[in-house]
Parts: sequence; structure tokens; C-alpha cells
Amino acid sequence: MLDIIFLIGGLALILLGANGLTDGAAAVAKRFKISDLVIGLTIVAFGTSAPELVISSMAALGGSADMAIGNVVGSNIFNVLAIIGVTAIVLPIKVGEGTLSKEIPLVILASFVLAFCANDVLLDGGTSNVISRIDGFILLCFFLIFLRYTFAIARNGGEETEGEKIKEMPIWKSTLFILGGLAGLIYGGQLFVDGASGIASSLGVSESIIGLTIVAGGTSLPELATSVTAALKKNSGIAVGNVIGSNLFNIFLVLGCSATISPLPMGGINNVDMLVLVGAAILFWLVGWFFKKRTITRVEGALLVICYVVYMGYLIVQQ
Repeated sequence: MLDIIFLIGGLALILLGANGLTDGAAAVAKRFKISDLVIGLTIVAFGTSAPELVISSMAALGGSADMAIGNVVGSNIFNVLAIIGVTAIVLPIKVGEGTLSKEIPLVILASFVLAFCANDVLLDGGTSNVISRIDGFILLCFFLIFLRYTFAIARNGGEETEGEKIKEMPIWKSTLFILGGLAGLIYGGQLFVDGASGIASSLGVSESIIGLTIVAGGTSLPELATSVTAALKKNSGIAVGNVIGSNLFNIFLVLGCSATISPLPMGGINNVDMLVLVGAAILFWLVGWFFKKRTITRVEGALLVICYVVYMGYLIVQQ
């Protein structure tokens, strides 16, 4: 019963936090003439990736590598297939040309880099697949490059996005909205994961599967709530930038920090999961360019969600 209370209470906090964070971030973007996309790539993405950072770092410290890696891989797959899919079903997402030609390819690159780092046996003839401290340092270097690129976008003004007029508010109020929203997202996400993990553990589910599914889905609920809320407010820049930024933060910062703390054996996370991760990133890019150019339609959103359901089915069968 307590786990169910945690589940419901966590979800409520996540939804409230997403609304506050989106309003506060949009107000900051307007005040400082920063594009919605840049806000989504940085402030919102970092805030909504905080649960993954905390949980993966704690898992690395506790020797639960499967949980740390599964959390990131599962979260990124969930972000692209489930979050972008559900958001597009709610309201078709307009994607800027710069996002399709620069930001989404960065997500594809990050996925390939992680797959490369996670394949010591295949590529180097090693005895086991491990994301080493050197790999972690390389990921953190990529993260610094990503930050440098993002700041360059901010200086150049970023892309303009269409949408409703952003509400103006005093800086203290927008800051309060952002901090309160982040607190709700992080604490709510933790409550949700605690409740869901308790239920899953009682059913005897393996640690890697818990990481890829329950923990990944739970820690990605902030991204889901934030992107759907932003799309409903017609702030498509935040909706897309949040997912892109979160995926890059997850691989470069979260896994970079976790692997630097302690080398992460891949354990139950295999190349099928890596292929799904890379394939999801490529599919994200394809649905933006084709069918209805620079718009992810409801049909394409449904396709992404179906792909995620099929992947979940595969994990359940393999368990």
C-alpha cells in the first residue's frame, strides 16, 4: 500500500513541478532574449536529468552498475520513443531546421559513443564490457563540448519557435517557479521510483530490467510531464530541447560522472539495448525530416510509442 501511495504522490508532484518549471523557464527565456530551445537544452534538461544523475551516481557508489547503466540507456530510449511519441500524439511537434541538422545528430553521436565505450569485447578483444574511468572522462569531455556549443547558440540568439505569448513575471517569481518546479520533479521522481522499485522487487525482477524499465521510466517522468506541458503551451522549443538536452546530459554527464566514480561493468545491458538506443535516435531524426517535413505528426508519434511498446515486450519475454 505504501508503494502505491509513493507512486501516486510522486506523479502528482511531477505534474505540478513540470508546470512550474515550464512557466519559469519560458519567462527567463523571454526576459534574457534566450530562445526556448536553448532553455530546454540547458536549464530544463539539467533539472529533469537530476533524478538520473543522483540515482546513477548512488548506484555506482553502491556497486549496482546494472542499475546505473540501465537507468541511462532506458531513460534515453524512453525519452525519444515514449516522450516524443506521446507529446506528438497530444499535439504535433514543430522541429526547427537547426535542431534537425545539428542537435538531433548530436543525440545520434552520443548514442554511438556510448555503444563504442560499452563494447570492449567486440572492439578491443577484452574479457568483459566495462565503461571504464577513462571512458567516463571521455564522456565528460564530450559534455564540455556540448556546453560550449549550447552557449554559442545562446550568443547567436538560437532558433525562433512559434507558440503562444509567454507570460511575463518578475525575476524572483520565475526563479521561484524554476526552483520549486525542479524540487517537485526531483522529489516526485524519487517517490515514484521508490514505489515502483518496491513493487518490482517484490515480483523478483532483475536489477538490469528494473534499471531499463521501472527506474528509467520513473526518472524520465519529469521529461515526459515537462515536454507534454510545454507542447500544450505551444512552446515546442522547450518540448524538443528538453528531450535532446536530457539525452545528452544522461550519456555525457550522468554516465561520465558515474563511470569516473567507479568503472561500470555492463552486466545485463547488452548490444540489443545499445542497438535500440542508437536506432531510436536515428528514428527521431527521420520522423522530423520525412512525412510532414519538420513536424513530428500524430501518426509518427504513434509509431514511436509502438516501437517502445515492442521493446518493452522484448524485455519482458527475455526476463
